[in-house]
Amino acid sequence: MTEIEAVVFDLDGVLVDSEHLWDEVREELARERGGRWHDRAQAEMMGMSSPEWSRYMHDVIGLRESPAEISDEVVGRLLARYAVALPLIEDAVETVRRLASSFRLAVASSSNRRVIDAVLSTAGLTPFFEATVSSEEVARGKPAPDVFLEAARHLDVPPQRCAAIEDSGNGLRAAHAAGMRVIAIPNRRYPPPEDALALADVRVRALDELTREVVTG
Repeated sequence: MTEIEAVVFDLDGVLVDSEHLWDEVREELARERGGRWHDRAQAEMMGMSSPEWSRYMHDVIGLRESPAEISDEVVGRLLARYAVALPLIEDAVETVRRLASSFRLAVASSSNRRVIDAVLSTAGLTPFFEATVSSEEVARGKPAPDVFLEAARHLDVPPQRCAAIEDSGNGLRAAHAAGMRVIAIPNRRYPPPEDALALADVRVRALDELTREVVTG
């Protein structure tokens, strides 16, 4: 059995209950600017890197601003909401602190760098993570494995010695493709499809179930 040395957390949907906030902010912007918002937009953008979803907002939703301008505006609106109330998921802080006593920790997120840094700083969690990687810093967003592989590289830990904590379909696919042990905490607002859940080595219902035994298998 491969020994697990590190835990790589997704951010949105795992540590912060934020997927619906991203959805609300992007829909709000699209409707303000005359875009063509549709019911599949959130699902199609979930897991995309910021260059990818901002290009989608430009090309598919039809916003006239450049992808870079769209990304900056969406992130600014999201961070304004976080400044009022950070939507931490129950037991997020306690779980990170507890696992940090046994494993090296990283974040591999589709969120922008500004968002990752703001969340961890506000929650007081920055010191617990040796590495944080945004998918805007790699070639491809999830479901490609790039962001997880980059996190493992920063830790200098082989991917097969990492456990990834994910909630979404594309995140589960990315972690599996990276060769990590995959632990699913299915997102309740946006449940991952069964074919993605089937890639998980174990499923748990909440963060407080992430014991050392669950992480190591």
